[in-house]
Order: sequence, then structure tokens, then C-alpha cells
Amino acid sequence: MQTHHYISSAVLDIEVIHDIIKTGKKLALSDESRLNIEKSRKYLDDKIKQSDAPVYGINTGFGALCNVKITSEKLTELQENLVRSHACGTGDEVSKPVVKLMLLLKIQSLSYGNSGVALQTVERLIDFYNEEILPVVYEQGSLGASGDLAPLAHLALPLIGDGNVYFENKVISGEELLKVKGWEPVKLQSKEGLALLNGTQFMSAHAVYALMKSYKLSYMADLIGAISVDAFDCNLSPYDELVHLVRPHRGQIKTAERIRNFLEGSEIAQTEKDNVQDPYSFRCIPQVHGASKDTLSFVRKTVKTEINSVTDNPNIFIEADKIISGGNFHGQPLALGLDYLAIALSELANISERRTFQLVSGLRGLPNFLVENPGLNSGFMIPQYTAASIVSQNKQLSSPASIDSIVSSNGQEDHVSMGANSATKLLKVVENLNTVLAIELFNASQALHFREPAKTSPQLSEILESFREQVPVLTEDRTMAPYIKKAKDFIENLEVEDFAD
Repeated sequence: MQTHHYISSAVLDIEVIHDIIKTGKKLALSDESRLNIEKSRKYLDDKIKQSDAPVYGINTGFGALCNVKITSEKLTELQENLVRSHACGTGDEVSKPVVKLMLLLKIQSLSYGNSGVALQTVERLIDFYNEEILPVVYEQGSLGASGDLAPLAHLALPLIGDGNVYFENKVISGEELLKVKGWEPVKLQSKEGLALLNGTQFMSAHAVYALMKSYKLSYMADLIGAISVDAFDCNLSPYDELVHLVRPHRGQIKTAERIRNFLEGSEIAQTEKDNVQDPYSFRCIPQVHGASKDTLSFVRKTVKTEINSVTDNPNIFIEADKIISGGNFHGQPLALGLDYLAIALSELANISERRTFQLVSGLRGLPNFLVENPGLNSGFMIPQYTAASIVSQNKQLSSPASIDSIVSSNGQEDHVSMGANSATKLLKVVENLNTVLAIELFNASQALHFREPAKTSPQLSEILESFREQVPVLTEDRTMAPYIKKAKDFIENLEVEDFAD
């Protein structure tokens, strides 16, 4: 089995990244990437030797200080000052998986040869990734416009022996890390600090992490929704392929097909129904879940473009003999996409909670609150409250961050994306969706117990058998929180790898 992923111009996608993470592959530069990096650095060094004309970020100050010329002997100090001064992160620490993705995506972006970094700098970042040396980065501080300046500064600090890292299950200083590893600090050359700090890797890493979890949760929403369909004794006719072919949204068609497949062979689904129609939260699963799938597909395409792009500034174009200061660090594409994804995932939680509400309402032959002796027992009354409170929080988290902008850098940076805020709140929505789906599964499993001896499909029966080993059918009141936690763990541990759009 291949043990390395070679950084190259080959396209990264979430499936590729998922494989790198799952199989524990190490990173290495391809010959192509190594050559691109070296050529770009040599071009930049030659340019500086040939002329002392001001070029933004290379021999000038930054942001509103872009017109301040810096002498050649001060260029390393300029870059190190940049990294230190921009390390203004605060709030919670970013999780280790997301920091590791930040390293991967920063390495990828620097590998194209449009950034002017030294080969040694990229190789040190690869060492960090391969040896699980993860800089301590903070959630708050990025406007998502001049790149993710503050979080990327914290990512870069340990290169110069500053900041902190997670290493061997503890936090140590960047200075201590260099001593332990016997490394010299990286001496940042012209533009390198800017190349490390400019870029959208904080937003992108959160996006990749959220997408990998969202594809699984989208699948689980269909699976758990199918269990609820049988638990509520619903009609199968709304999932008939003919209905969806006359309104052929791709996600809608896929969802209906999944529901049919999940329920194939179900005794409950095949019985004649007294109810002519079902509530929308069941009948419209293909339309609602499907729209969220289409959103996932859109956001995935946006993120795929972003993680295969150069997002620092200025950009170096050797063949055109140009160094151009542009705005590829601006996070607007990601900000809009991540806000959109938060809304789509919130809707999966929203309709899930409605199914839970229906299941505990004493309808369709089910007892009130899914317990044999309601009154003496409250049964499943309060898990629905919990789901409702989480769904309400999701609505608040789905208010778009991207519609805001605050002027910074003394007016030089007068429109920002706020995509970093989109990114961090998206992860909260993802976690909330997991919890709401877990509560629905908890309820639907209990409800199906009351349909016995009639059985659901063989596929769903097998899943429920595994689930009930962790979360049994309850005959009387129990402390519910541990069961909700076990239901969440069941969803998280269930192996699902379906990244197909």
C-alpha cells in the first residue's frame, strides 16, 4: 500500500483527503512541486538583486503601510515581525484534526510555485504534518479577507521558534520544539512570512472537515429518516421514482432512491395503510434532504476549487515575468458557501426534530411519549425538548456571517468576508445535527418496538440490532442523557463512506 501522498498539481478533493487521513499517509513533495518551488524562489531572489523598486510585501510594509520601503538587510526581520505581530488569535483552540488540515492545505497552496517561498520552509511544514507537530491555533481573529492572518500566523510561529505546538500528547513552546528536534529556526526570506499568513487555509480546513462529516450525516439523515418512516407506519408512495423524475433535482432523486433501498423488504412498509397521507416531515424527505444534498454538492465544488488554488499575495508568474499584487486571499467564495452549508444542515436537523415530535405524539397506534405507562413515566417527552432547543440554536447559527463587513487596516482593507466566522459556527451546526439525528434514532428505535411482531427491512433490522446493543428499548424511565450520548457515538462510529454527489 502506498504510504505517502505526493504533493503535486494533481487535484485534491475531499475523497483524496479522507483517504490520506484514514490511511495515515505521510506527505512528500513531488519532483514537479519541488522544481516549481525552487524556480519561484530563485526568480524572486534575482528580481530583488536586479532592482530595489518597491514590490508590495517583499520590500515594503503591509496593509496600510504598503508604501513604506524596507531596506534589503531588514527583509528577514520584516517577515518575522509580520508573523509575530499578526499572531493575535484568541478564543478556543482549534481542534487538532482541523490544524492538521490547515498544514496540508497550506503546503498544497505553496507547492504551485506562485508564492516565492524557500524549499526549506515547505519541507519544515511537511515535517510538522508527518510528525504530528501541530501548532496551537485559536478560533477567533480572522476577518477572512487578507487571508486568515491571525490563525495562519499562529500556524507559522513555531517555524521561527515561537508560539506553541501539540507534540507527543503535550503542549510545548516552539523554542523547546526546536531543541527537542535539533532543528535550527527557519530564517524567513523576503515574502515568506506574507506567503505563510496570506491564504484561506483556516476557512478551507474547516470547510473540508465539515464536508467530510456532512456527507456522512446526510447519509445518516436518510437512513434514520427511513427508520422513522416505518416507525410512523408511513406510505411508500411518496418515494416512487415517477414522482421525482417529473421534478428531477439530483439530490431529490438520490434521496428517494436511498429511502426505497433502505426499506426494501420491510413488512411494515408493505402493509395496507389506513392513513392516506403522511406529515410533510416524512412525505417530503426526498425534497428536503435532497435540497441539502444539492447544497453539499455546490459547496464541495467551491471548496475543491479553493484548496487547489494559490491564495497568498502577491503572486509570482515567472513566464510572464510579473509579480502581481491582487486579492486571491479574499474569502468571499468560502464565506458564502459555508453560510449556505450551515443553512442546509440546519434544515436536516429541523425536519429530523419534526419527525421525532410526530413519533412521541401518541399517533398511528404508538403510545404517548413511546412508553408503556405514560403518566407514571414521562418516557421520551424530554428528548424532543432537547432536539427542539438545538434546532433553535441552529437557526441562530445560520444567520449568515458573510453579510457583515468591518473596515480594517486604516481603510486599506475596507471589505472583508467574515468567512472565518462562517467556518467556526458551521462546525457547531454539524455537531448539533449529529445530536438531533441521534435523538431521532433513539426515538425511532423505541417506536419500532411497538410495531412488533411486524418487522422493518432486513438492512434496517441489522443496523437496529447493533444500535440496541448500545441503546436498549426502554420499558420505564431512565436517565436519558447517557443514551443520547451513546446514540451519538453510534452514528459517529458507523462506517459510512459515501462522497458521491
